[in-house]
Amino acid sequence: MLRRLVIAAAFAAWLPAHAQLPEPVARVLADNGIPEAALGALVLRGDTVVLAHQATQPMQPASTMKLVTTMVGLEQLGPVFRGRTELRSNGEVKNGVLKGDLVLKGGADMDFSSEALENMLRALRYQGIRKIAGKLVLDRQLFNPARSDVGVPPFDESPEAYYNVIPDALMINKNMLQIDMRSTVKRIKLEMQPTLEKVSIGSDMVLVDGECKKWEDGWKLPEAVRDKSGRIKVVLHGTFPRDCVADNSINVVDRNDYLDRLFRLKWKQLGGTISGATVEGAAPPDAQLLAAHTSRPLPELVRDINKPSDNTLARTVFLSLGSLEADPLLGSHPLPPSPDTTYTRADQAVRNWMRAHQIDDSGLVLENGSGLSRLERISPQQMGGLLKAGLASNWAPEFQASLPIVAVDGTMRRRLKDSPAAGHARLKTGSLSNVAAVAGYVPDASGRTCVVVGMVNSDLVKNGKGRAVLDALIDWVARSGSVDTTVAVSH
Repeated sequence: MLRRLVIAAAFAAWLPAHAQLPEPVARVLADNGIPEAALGALVLRGDTVVLAHQATQPMQPASTMKLVTTMVGLEQLGPVFRGRTELRSNGEVKNGVLKGDLVLKGGADMDFSSEALENMLRALRYQGIRKIAGKLVLDRQLFNPARSDVGVPPFDESPEAYYNVIPDALMINKNMLQIDMRSTVKRIKLEMQPTLEKVSIGSDMVLVDGECKKWEDGWKLPEAVRDKSGRIKVVLHGTFPRDCVADNSINVVDRNDYLDRLFRLKWKQLGGTISGATVEGAAPPDAQLLAAHTSRPLPELVRDINKPSDNTLARTVFLSLGSLEADPLLGSHPLPPSPDTTYTRADQAVRNWMRAHQIDDSGLVLENGSGLSRLERISPQQMGGLLKAGLASNWAPEFQASLPIVAVDGTMRRRLKDSPAAGHARLKTGSLSNVAAVAGYVPDASGRTCVVVGMVNSDLVKNGKGRAVLDALIDWVARSGSVDTTVAVSH
């Protein structure tokens, strides 16, 4: 503890100092017309501050916020944490009939898919159940109801896109429909996966002459239209090039409809019947386990979060932190958490972890833990403190393995191919319309690992300008360090 306090004091000691930004970074900022005040940066080599520019300023981190969620998730949930989906009932099974409701209980299972559901239903058939004489109950009590998207304006112009999916405790296929689109000169043919009971797909798209690779230019927001009989038709809008083949993934069917209609189709295909409606509810305390599916362990999912920057998975880990955190007032949570308390508990879990690692959480703002937010804020100093703690974590190998490798994979695969950082640095990226960010680990010219954080908050970051500034910072770190580097600190 004394050593941590000494480090924290040393870390704070450089705050009043001032020095110039590295020349390559300052030059790229000037060339792109971005003011130096738009950049927050921190570079640490061990306990040495190599560069600090506005490091204590809370800034929009975009997807680099996923580092906070995944690091704290690994440490608080543990590397063997797995989400779990269960089929439960307190009904008696007699002559092939389950006399009672069947509960599908969600447990933050990030791998729950059509195949997993089918295997669970097949397990019911193996137990001799062919008819469910009751309702299908969807239990989302772990994140209840986790519908923070309802009644809220879309984050951007693509609410149907996967990156905008807001998870709950019982999500299957991440609520996505895979659409295959194939056109000739005169018509377009559509296929949809998975198949859902009483759900069809259609289009009023106009065929146009144009490049197939630019088919998205004519895409307009699709919709799910329900008729009086309860049937749903997914309707695509816009234009589509002639003689073109393309595919897209969309989230337009209500999640209760999606799960209900997938369940009923799969159960029917296995020769089963169900007499009751589908409702939301909770598993009775005496409900017995009939079948289950578990996700992959957390380190594998963390890799799937950070390499491609998956918002939905990151939000699920964040909510999992909240669902397992004790109520700060009650000391426990015997009742299902409300949406507000789930997010509050997740926020508290992150702050408790940061404080335990001597990281000041002042100015930190968490909304969903993914960075897909106009509200979230974190300072380069806080992010740097988290990354420094990550180097000493028991799960440092798992955490570092989740980060994109410069010029090799993930969101860094096309960047800095001619830099010494290529193939060596591991960095998480972040991007919004007014944000370019990067955070992670860069070996310097002597092979010493440096913690690097850079955030540019400006409307001028578009067209790769913000990314160019951060690439200059990464390259500067990778080329420095063969001799002792002067500490550069500014505010």
